[in-house]
Amino acid sequence: MDSIDHVSTLVRTLLRERSIDPLTEVDAVRALVEQVVDDFLIACADGTPGMPTATPRREDLIDAVGDSVTGFGPLQRYLDDPNIEEIWINHPSRVFVARNGRSELTSTVLTDSGVRDLVERMLSSSGRRLDLSSPFVDAALPDGSRLHVAIPDITRRHWAVNLRKHVCAARELDDLVRLGAMNQQLATFLSAAVVAGLNILVAGATQAGKTTALNALLGAVPASERVVTCEETFELQLADHPDWVAMQTRQAGLEGTGEITLRDLVREALRMRPTRLIVGEVRQQEALDLLVAMNSGMPAMASLHANSAREAVTKLCTLPLLAGANISADFVVPTVAGCVDLVVHLETTASGQRRVSEVAALSGRVENGVIELAPMFVTAGSELVRADGFPPHEHRFVRAGFDLPAILGSARAA
Repeated sequence: MDSIDHVSTLVRTLLRERSIDPLTEVDAVRALVEQVVDDFLIACADGTPGMPTATPRREDLIDAVGDSVTGFGPLQRYLDDPNIEEIWINHPSRVFVARNGRSELTSTVLTDSGVRDLVERMLSSSGRRLDLSSPFVDAALPDGSRLHVAIPDITRRHWAVNLRKHVCAARELDDLVRLGAMNQQLATFLSAAVVAGLNILVAGATQAGKTTALNALLGAVPASERVVTCEETFELQLADHPDWVAMQTRQAGLEGTGEITLRDLVREALRMRPTRLIVGEVRQQEALDLLVAMNSGMPAMASLHANSAREAVTKLCTLPLLAGANISADFVVPTVAGCVDLVVHLETTASGQRRVSEVAALSGRVENGVIELAPMFVTAGSELVRADGFPPHEHRFVRAGFDLPAILGSARAA
């Protein structure tokens, strides 16, 4: 057993004996760690039998033991690094991080039991389980980070762990302008579109920044509105909004009962008197419930995986068909055309930059089963430029006090 494991074991024993909660009594834990480390170093210096002759620096040992006892051990330094967005483990000796959009292999080496211990500690506050009958888990950590784990025999041999940190670099659309994800004209337009109550779909590939963009759009929702968010795991943050209810799904219990799906959440949200409905990510049949809500006049926003604005619309026309054989494209396609107003598509560039690549408006028209899209902003070279498309429902902008031609210019789609 190395110095860190030895001291960590001593500290945990004393924490149990003294009934100290490592999650809430941080100062008491820190004082105890310092005391045990000092005693340990004195014993090592005196040549006490069984003690190592080579030990880390006092400060390094205190930090490492503190991370082991109150944090997530060797991963804690990556969690504390603001430039790291995600951590994943393919193998105990293959720990990767994503830093500023780029992935890199770290020097961290774990053990199989160490990985399991870390996952169990992460899940301890979530109320979610991981076993042979439920080999996948999605959970939110107390700081808002999202954990996903898959275990054998779903994976070949080792536990596969993904920890997506809650790095909310943008709480408002102006923050996205500052980060280079969009220009000021688009930010001004999207803010007006949110206030005007347009239905907005945020699309993009994995890690393109969809949740961050959706969170920034929510920053433009007027304080007078009641917002209800539905997610698989909590990621959206509207802590400054005065009237916000957040809900997440729940997996089935050991008896196979008690599961709460995203469809359940969307249906329940409509009973909670929302004036704005948000679905964190549309993946399956919940797309039908979202469309029904939009069709009833409920302003809504959602995110969706897609490679372009056109593919996002096509996918939203397909997902509701999973809800049952009685749901047909004859209903879904015109409903999507009439309900969804804007599609904001994001991409990750080769340099790791996350940015808006296009914005398209839906006119409401359908031609031979294909929904008409009007490009509003498109990528030209490395810049996002204004196209000639115009959004639907101009009267809503007028009613909300916005001069749309002044924001976008006078060009209109033919």
